[in-house]
Amino acid sequence: MNRIGFMVTSALVVLALLSSMLFVVDQRQFGVVYALGQIKEVITEPGLNFKLPPPFQNVSYIDKRLLTLDSPDTEPMLTLEKQRMVIDWYVRWRITDPLQYIRNVGLDEAAGANQLNRVVRNAFQEEINRRTVRELLSVKREQLMSDVKREVLEVVKGAKPWGVDVVDVRITRADYVDAITESVYRRMEAERKRVANELRSTGAAEGEKIRADADRQREIAVANAYRDAQKIKGEGDAQAASIYAEAFGRDAQFAQFYRSLEAYKASFNKKADVMVVDPSGSEFFKAFRSNSGAAAAASKK
Repeated sequence: MNRIGFMVTSALVVLALLSSMLFVVDQRQFGVVYALGQIKEVITEPGLNFKLPPPFQNVSYIDKRLLTLDSPDTEPMLTLEKQRMVIDWYVRWRITDPLQYIRNVGLDEAAGANQLNRVVRNAFQEEINRRTVRELLSVKREQLMSDVKREVLEVVKGAKPWGVDVVDVRITRADYVDAITESVYRRMEAERKRVANELRSTGAAEGEKIRADADRQREIAVANAYRDAQKIKGEGDAQAASIYAEAFGRDAQFAQFYRSLEAYKASFNKKADVMVVDPSGSEFFKAFRSNSGAAAAASKK
């Protein structure tokens, strides 16, 4: 029984020893083997590898993928005109030489990101100091990013190479500080209100002009219509008078009698109409007294 227990224990010890000597390097990583604190080997290819058991040898891993560093702060930078601008940027970088990286930068990606952030910010500050706001926002924006990338590469690949490569440097936002932005917005709002008020006043003036012109045209149209109506009415009255004159001229006695009847009809239009006159001496009732008028009326019937 003791022999079986010893064998099992020995097997477990051997397995533990073997597991401490085997390690796997992922395709996304570098494997760095340390021997008593010194770099023994850097493994760049993925796969199963062997090492001595701790504490003789240890292994650590460094990311070989493309990494992104975003600007961590919003400290304003001064342009050529001494305008305070807030710049947001990001950097795409990767570790290319783990040995140089560990010796000159640090043991993990965070160490490289911290140092790279300082270098990139200094490069941005230097380049922005040479440019105006207009150049920063539009005209020379691409050139600025290229110059920053060039300066950063000069540092990381200088006398003491970092073992990293900077792939791209980009500006994501360039804006005034909050106080200046608020002031700019207020000026823009005031300008828009001024333009709106100017447009309203111009529109009101144009409206009054259009209404006045419409009223004038209406008055002219009404006056012309009234003139034409009066002209047509006058022509009609003249034509009617001519027809009456021609018709009555053929028989003056009948015409006199007809006019008298029309006068009677107009005078006694209603049953309640009362007229106090002397029929025997009034010219108005001459037709009633005239036998010739009655005869003429009878002959016309």
